[in-house]
Amino acid sequence: MSDHLKCKGYEWFLPLYKTRRRWSDRVKEVDAPLFPGYLFCRFNPNDRLPILKTPGVTQIVGYNHVPIPVDEQEIAAIRRLVASGVPNFPCAYLEVGSKVRIDAGALRGIEGILMDVKGKKGLFCL
Repeated sequence: MSDHLKCKGYEWFLPLYKTRRRWSDRVKEVDAPLFPGYLFCRFNPNDRLPILKTPGVTQIVGYNHVPIPVDEQEIAAIRRLVASGVPNFPCAYLEVGSKVRIDAGALRGIEGILMDVKGKKGLFCL
């Protein structure tokens, strides 16, 4: 997906973290997405069809089918975290069924219940 976006001239960002994966014969450190299922991309929200037609893209995060941009400061903070080399990882303590509220970023203030839909976690808004 990222190669397709790059070929189309879009700037994208996929924050990764280091994790250990175990195979039957060995343990190896690999890069994994910090936000599984998400890739950040800079684009004109009024011209999103080329993004949606990119192989691997299923939807653009938004509200009522309107894309919601992630604040540049949020992206810059994530970039600094990843570049710092400080160990980081996805938040593991949230469980399906937990009531959650987003405190920062483009979706700040939204409350909902963490759900599992076809093996992927998502937010059901209240």
